[in-house]
Amino acid sequence: MALARYEWEPETWGRVAAHAAAAVSGAAREADAWPAAARAARHVLRTFSTSFFMVTRFLPRKKREQVEVIYAAVRYPDEIVDTFAWEEARKCEALDAWEAQYEAGLGAASLTSAVRSGVPVFAAAFAEVVRRHGIPHEHYRDFLRAMRRDVHPGLYATMPDLIDDYVYGSAIVIGYFLAYVYGTSSPEEFPRALTFARDLGTALQLTNFVRDVGEDQRRGRLYLPLEYLRAEGITRVDAYDPAQRAAIGRVVRRVAEEADGHYQRARGNLDAFAPDSRPAIQACLEVYSRLNWQIRNSREGFLHREILPFREKFRLLPASKYWRLPLAFLHS
Repeated sequence: MALARYEWEPETWGRVAAHAAAAVSGAAREADAWPAAARAARHVLRTFSTSFFMVTRFLPRKKREQVEVIYAAVRYPDEIVDTFAWEEARKCEALDAWEAQYEAGLGAASLTSAVRSGVPVFAAAFAEVVRRHGIPHEHYRDFLRAMRRDVHPGLYATMPDLIDDYVYGSAIVIGYFLAYVYGTSSPEEFPRALTFARDLGTALQLTNFVRDVGEDQRRGRLYLPLEYLRAEGITRVDAYDPAQRAAIGRVVRRVAEEADGHYQRARGNLDAFAPDSRPAIQACLEVYSRLNWQIRNSREGFLHREILPFREKFRLLPASKYWRLPLAFLHS
């Protein structure tokens, strides 16, 4: 089963967020406010990423809800940049406003008080996760900085430049958010968990880059290191030029192989996490590393968005927890 990439108009985001905000604001107790925000975030995750939705079903409920909230908080700014039919100036204004709202959420006493004061529900709920776990505030600021770079795309000379200047903010810090929520097997293992998060975040982003070469070109973006392209004799990239396709295919395979190395290194630190989080984390690693393998072995996969078949995803999930999936797809 292959599902097309889904997009919401800004008005749809507004309706979903407004409905959740009304439920949060109307909650008689703070304990009732959080589930309302989490339900809306789950709707976002289920709509936009069937793969990640599936693997997060293997988390305990409290952790799963926080991961869903993290996803919504990073998805909305990403949609501002990628899909909203706005001028560049309006996108930058929206990102600035969103960051100010996140900061306001951090200063609120609770999720309910943040939403009642006008903080958007996904920013307020994410701020609640940050407060609960003591996540460094600058991580989300680094993420939003990466989103601003997508409004005015740049080029990256080398793979280290790409990772340090863009991947860190766009993906690695998201891995850090998740590491705080997943928890570790002991406090001493937290540095290893962050190492895992850096490797997996880098791997996932590199996989997305090689998956979306054609789509990124249409958006005026290029996430293939210039040194890799020049080694193939390419100075001006056109993924749709038949004369360049073989060379671009080799560059794509080289980047996918780099991602492979990060997936492999991440496997070595999986045991740093709390046992109740490992099935979901491993499922994520295996599903996306398999997608990376599929892209690496596709002749011209960069011209379309590769999809891992549902049966292949299912095969990579923990068999002892299959029972969670039917319930997850019956209930939003």
